[in-house]
Amino acid sequence: MIESSSFFNWYESVKLENFREKSILIIGSGFIANEYCKVLKFLRCQNVVILGNSKESTEKLATEYDFQYIYGGFEKKINEIEKKDLVIVCTPIHLLLKATKSALLSGQKNILVEKPGSIYPEELSTLNEQISDQNIRIAFNRLFYPSLLKLKKILANEVITSCHFRFTEWIDTINFQKYQKDAYTRWGISNSLHVIGMAFDIIDNPQQISCFQKGSLDWHHSGSIFTGSGITTKNILFSYHSDWESFGRWSIEIFTKKNIYRLMPLEELHVYNNKSHTWEKIETESYFPKLKPGLGEQILMMLSNDISIKNHLMSLSKTASLINTTEKIFAYK
Repeated sequence: MIESSSFFNWYESVKLENFREKSILIIGSGFIANEYCKVLKFLRCQNVVILGNSKESTEKLATEYDFQYIYGGFEKKINEIEKKDLVIVCTPIHLLLKATKSALLSGQKNILVEKPGSIYPEELSTLNEQISDQNIRIAFNRLFYPSLLKLKKILANEVITSCHFRFTEWIDTINFQKYQKDAYTRWGISNSLHVIGMAFDIIDNPQQISCFQKGSLDWHHSGSIFTGSGITTKNILFSYHSDWESFGRWSIEIFTKKNIYRLMPLEELHVYNNKSHTWEKIETESYFPKLKPGLGEQILMMLSNDISIKNHLMSLSKTASLINTTEKIFAYK
């Protein structure tokens, strides 16, 4: 969790014009690549190259933002690209690790990889052991939602007593044609990890956790209902609930000695008014109010000349640890 005032001092003093001359490579040309392009265009970055598979999708995306492009796939074309200030890997899940390794072998040293990086924690741990002076971070954009950053500033002056979070999935809306099979059999890592990671970022990692599963789905055999509880390394008690056979929303509730705070939707922060017994919205601010929350903040951090700022992003080892915990929650083997 971001606790140091140094981060907020840096973030609140950022000058966006300082990033215009930075060079960026985007590996991927799909939906998330488009969202990153919006941020880079907002920052007025000129030296941006998009590396995609097909000519049609890559050229279309690059033309929309007036960026350069190369098509033919990262396996064949990555070595044609000079070293960049930042590489953003946003391929389909099953190619994230492979594209990251290709970028490393081609000499790139500052790489932001879309979450989860890999759905298998041992692969992330192995990669972490193989790097030396390279910086690889996993893009958990929700950790830099303006709502969460605001909550963290508030919590710096309050004592958290407990936490409850929910990560029910709307399984009737899942596109089963988008990813390979193992992404769905480990959907808790492919998707639910968003809110699980956000919750543990606030209260820290579990030192003890008890996990219970019930039910089964044709495509997700380890369970369809998940509940559990535990205590974190900061001695904060927590509980969670997720029922994929019913309904619900992703949410996080933080209880302190002064207030109750709720992220629901995760993009919004609310506080419970003890007098009126109602939830009141807390206003937040962002450098990127009309763009996908958290993406711009991560790009600024990855491009910062202050190396310590990058440490607030998810490392390979931290992500592997989080996925290990998530495997327990979902009883993955």
